[in-house]
Amino acid sequence: MSKKHQTLGEFIIENQQAFPYSSGELSRLINSIRLAAKVVNHEVNKAGLVDITGAAGDTNIQGEQQQKLDVYANQKFIQTLTNREIVCGIASEENDEYITIQGHNNDHKNKYVVLMDPLDGSSNIDVNVSVGTIFSVYRRVTPVGTPVTMEDFLQPGNLQVAAGYIIYGTSTMLVYTTGHGVNGFTLNPAIGTYYLSHPNMKFSEDGNIYSINEGNYAQFPQGVKDYLKYCQADEGDRPYTSRYIGSLVSDIHRNMIKGGIYIYPSSSKYPDGKLRLLYECNPMAFLAEQAGGKASDGFKRIMDIKPNELHERAPFFCGSKNMVEKAEEFMQKAKTK
Repeated sequence: MSKKHQTLGEFIIENQQAFPYSSGELSRLINSIRLAAKVVNHEVNKAGLVDITGAAGDTNIQGEQQQKLDVYANQKFIQTLTNREIVCGIASEENDEYITIQGHNNDHKNKYVVLMDPLDGSSNIDVNVSVGTIFSVYRRVTPVGTPVTMEDFLQPGNLQVAAGYIIYGTSTMLVYTTGHGVNGFTLNPAIGTYYLSHPNMKFSEDGNIYSINEGNYAQFPQGVKDYLKYCQADEGDRPYTSRYIGSLVSDIHRNMIKGGIYIYPSSSKYPDGKLRLLYECNPMAFLAEQAGGKASDGFKRIMDIKPNELHERAPFFCGSKNMVEKAEEFMQKAKTK
């Protein structure tokens, strides 16, 4: 039974039997992610002190090339995952193509692929608002010993073996699932250890927060407009509270703790939605469902969508189950009108 204040390392060891594959593999995967997260966290926290928030291409006093923080985060996660001999391929928001990892012996023996958004909401760094990292993990489908292919990455979300996010906020937290509930760990920066601070995280069935960029209201589909009017109506427990940070990790994290719905719909500007299916929607959908919530594209389950390309986009409705179902109801009604 997991206990509060257990370290992340202790928790992984205690819960390894719940991971259906070889026990050491999960440890190495999560350990490489937590290590990279510590390094990125260190840089995020000093972002205002050095010119790391600026555009890539600046030069610092030693004559070294400065990088934007999202480029830096991307490099750190790729480097750490590559060194741990567990991942055979990585897909990232920062890279057009997937990255093949041969392994130290060039034998392609590693079994997992990781898809990630290394720094979600990075435009918030300049204004000292929370940002995060999102990751999604699959078992490869091509034979071990052969190079990874696109087929290994284009898997529906219901085949994920692990997913999670790191939120770099007032404190740094790692929240993840392997299909047996959602647990949150907070970093003690003094000693560099993550402690179990939020065991068995759950979305409440109902919530009273809606998170959407209302500035784009005119471009939203009719079903979303109707749902927003419903959220704002002075009836029963409504109007709901509107809260929107503009960082997917932060908005989902708050709504999981407080109860609410996050919506990034399709719009006239983004007819397929703006969020990426493989490394934003799918991992958040896995977490949401494991926490008793729901995630859909407004009509169907996010994790059942069969992806066709690496950077595919999807509309995203995610959060407390009853709120998502109510939004879907409005979407369906508007469609049949």
